[in-house]
Amino acid sequence: MKNPELKTIKVCFVIMKAYPLFNPEIKSVFGGAEVDFYNLATELAKDENFEVSCVVADYGQPDSEVRQNVMLIKSLNFKKGIFGQTSSLWNALKKANASIYLQKTAAWGTLFVYLFCKFHKRKFIYRTAKKEECTGEWPQSNLQRKAFQYSIRKANAVLAQNVKDKENLNSKLGISAITIPNGHKISSSIQSERDYVLWVGRSTQVKRPELFVELAQSIPDEKFVMICQHGFGDEQYDSLIERASHVENLEFIKRVEFSEIDNYFQRAKALVNTSDTEGFPNTFIQSCKAGTPILSLNVNPDDFLNKYECGLCANGNWDTFKNMLGDILNQDSNKYSENARKYAQENHDIKKIIEQYKKIFNDLVAGD
Repeated sequence: MKNPELKTIKVCFVIMKAYPLFNPEIKSVFGGAEVDFYNLATELAKDENFEVSCVVADYGQPDSEVRQNVMLIKSLNFKKGIFGQTSSLWNALKKANASIYLQKTAAWGTLFVYLFCKFHKRKFIYRTAKKEECTGEWPQSNLQRKAFQYSIRKANAVLAQNVKDKENLNSKLGISAITIPNGHKISSSIQSERDYVLWVGRSTQVKRPELFVELAQSIPDEKFVMICQHGFGDEQYDSLIERASHVENLEFIKRVEFSEIDNYFQRAKALVNTSDTEGFPNTFIQSCKAGTPILSLNVNPDDFLNKYECGLCANGNWDTFKNMLGDILNQDSNKYSENARKYAQENHDIKKIIEQYKKIFNDLVAGD
């Protein structure tokens, strides 16, 4: 219910590839950044004190439409390139007419959204997407990196996914940030029957999907399921599928609807992560809320797997990694399952997370 004493705050999430999450009929690739903003936008839209919009890319949809109480505004077309469509993006941002604009993922769009906010005297918030943004190692292009870092230094607020990223932003880039974990809807129950070892992600090089195929091949008596979307620009995807097809105990699935993905986590004995680096994977949260233990080759943000005993991390050692999977599969994993579930409920419940965002939004507007 709307509080009559509060002025309605207009908030716009700028996230180009999020449209398929709002419209499952669009069978296109999205990642963790899109899931994060989709969860936030749809949850915020439940509060009548906020008017929520989302600027997305052109997937052939109407110029604007409302889904789940969020106004979706069409902007640039990926096939045409961003530099020839600056007016399209600018007009979409203008159409949103928001007081606050949030953007995520380091790209030229970060500078563009900041400049729009500066020109129109609106508030700009940047939400980090990966560790390398916080250490100054990304984007790889020197010019783009300078433009990105300039933009977030000028932001009204920078939000990090974990404490280590916040510390790196301060020590490496001199930027003060606020730590807010990714938020998810937490269901009231979990599945008890478990059938397979799971991998979920896109076929981007940093996620090292080929290692999961190798892992499945090395443990023929165990069933493995790999849900792997075609990563943008990945020319090795067909080769990955071909290699996976020769592993009898591995089921390769190209895509699962977002509304159905939690069912796969519920049935998994363990979630495996083979990435070289990530910020805080949404798959970790999806695994935890399903009570599924996590096995990670490298990624362990804020050492949470050890601290909360949600799973195991091999710290990059392949042999240790394979042995750890055996440990999870061969022992009673109820401890990991219960701990993971408790961790998700206490740290990633979207109903709790959105209240942190609301406070930031209210404080920014009140500061005018």
